[in-house]
Amino acid sequence: MPAVSSRAKGLKAGLAVKALLLAAVLISSGCSRSGDGAAVDDAAPNGSAATAPVVTIGPDEALPEAVVWEAPAIDVDEGNTDELKEKAREALDEGRLFGGDGDAVPLYLALRQTAPDDPEIRQGLGDALDALIARAGEALAAVEDDPSGLRQAQEVGSVVRVVAPQDPRVIAYLDELQTVERAQEASLRGERALNQDDIGEVGDGGAIGWFLQSLEIRPGNARAMQGLAAAESALIRRAEKAAEADDYEQADSWLDKAADVRPDAGTVDRARSQIARVRLARIGSLRDQGIAALSVEGGVDVARGHLANLLRIAPEANPAAIELRERIELASHYGLFRPGQVFTEALRLGGRGPAMVVIPHGGFRMGASDSDADATDAERPSRTIRFDRGLAVAQHEVTVAEFRRFITATGYTTRAARRGYSTIYDERSGNLVRRNGVDWRHDYTGKPAADELPVLHVGARDADAYAEWLAEQTGQRYRLPSEAEFEYMLRAGNPGPYPWGEGAPPPGSGNYTGALDESPSGRHWRNAFEGYGDGAWGPAPAASFAPNGFGLFDVAGNVSEWVGDCWHGSYRRAPASGKAWVNPGCRERVVRGGSWASSPEQTRSTWRLGSDANTTNARVGFRVVREI
Repeated sequence: MPAVSSRAKGLKAGLAVKALLLAAVLISSGCSRSGDGAAVDDAAPNGSAATAPVVTIGPDEALPEAVVWEAPAIDVDEGNTDELKEKAREALDEGRLFGGDGDAVPLYLALRQTAPDDPEIRQGLGDALDALIARAGEALAAVEDDPSGLRQAQEVGSVVRVVAPQDPRVIAYLDELQTVERAQEASLRGERALNQDDIGEVGDGGAIGWFLQSLEIRPGNARAMQGLAAAESALIRRAEKAAEADDYEQADSWLDKAADVRPDAGTVDRARSQIARVRLARIGSLRDQGIAALSVEGGVDVARGHLANLLRIAPEANPAAIELRERIELASHYGLFRPGQVFTEALRLGGRGPAMVVIPHGGFRMGASDSDADATDAERPSRTIRFDRGLAVAQHEVTVAEFRRFITATGYTTRAARRGYSTIYDERSGNLVRRNGVDWRHDYTGKPAADELPVLHVGARDADAYAEWLAEQTGQRYRLPSEAEFEYMLRAGNPGPYPWGEGAPPPGSGNYTGALDESPSGRHWRNAFEGYGDGAWGPAPAASFAPNGFGLFDVAGNVSEWVGDCWHGSYRRAPASGKAWVNPGCRERVVRGGSWASSPEQTRSTWRLGSDANTTNARVGFRVVREI
């Protein structure tokens, strides 16, 4: 048998290399193989970046061992020469060149030893050499497409080296074979480095260095080109993993390195586009998750976490980041609402609650300044109050119709109804007088009240009961405003002595005591705003005048309003939070805001009055607030 290395061993190595090259081809073409062998597109259905396969090779893979061919011993004598010539010619015609002792080359070599000048033998051996050279060329050509071709080329080389070592064609072939072997060895080293994740992206050799060396030895060879494609894909995969970890700066760095491997291939550009799409999808997902978290109790901190991740991966001034930051800012101050928003809430018994306006969070200076000559000690000392949370406030005072729904639903009896009287305005005397049979159903003169008028003749505890009923009906926190909240909503950002600033009220701004006002019998106010008239004597229907800067009606006029605080003679030791200042069991409550019958001094923003919680009259009503 010819002394060649095991064909089985060569086949094993050839198949492993072939598999490696196939993987590299798949990488460079943008496809991978699924587990069932079907070709699948790298673009994942969930929008994630493509996963490029990494070339791996078997641990025992190596270039085929050197091949040394020795012609088998064949006995030739005068009696079998013609027979062996015939057998050699038949083998040559059938393409059996050197595999065994019945093949053309061993037979002709044996015949040449006994008859070196025999023309027929010389011709036959020449023909065999021609066939070997042709087969050698085919084997070398096959190396690009079939790694096992190198083994065949080496076997042919070992044969022609014996047949005609001085033949120029043999010499050229062996030189070419050596070049191929060196190039393949460099490629194999590159594949091994790649398998060990030694890509060589920083210019210190590695897989890329070996593949480039292979190409320098044999320009254009497919195995090295495919190896570079595999190295490029490995770098792209690193970029994808970095992107999966939201590290897009590192992903860009890996892509920049990958772009240097095959600058003109276009693969990295496609990967950049894909990762950019993934990045945008991730940014959108974080924005959506952040917004969704805001609808859950305590979700602001969760949303801030999503925003932090978004800002880490988003370009500067990204619209999604701006939107989420604004939504978090709003949610931290307003929950699910927006400043200026008007809403009503469904009642369990049917219908809707009062219209509420979301006023902005902020701060103000509460109480009278030292320079306010009209102020009393009860309005001092002034202090700064800040509200970090917005508040929903009824657009106007509670109306007769709204209060009637509460009475009808609960059967509640107000203080005035229980004791059988209240205080009304008497047109004949121009004074406030006690009148029997007057309660919430009556107007300021004791006549039946229209539905749209603010409810009168209610005490502080009646107002509390209405707010508690609203809370029970809606499941939300309705209550009377604190004194600090009332002054904040009354001022609506205006620091002046009056809710509108300085001087007389602007035309149409509210129902105040104006010098131009006239009662049904022709009375005029003795202490009023000069030059002002609003056409009303007594409370006007709710929301008859212009709203203030927060969109609230009649906070500064029409009727004064109960608040949630107990009365204290000054603001010393008042809570800095702006919450209602309450002493358990207190009998005196605070009334704020001027009314239709208040003097200019009582219409100031800081004016306050202490009154028995059971007081009912024609000048005091109330409105509610809802915590958000």
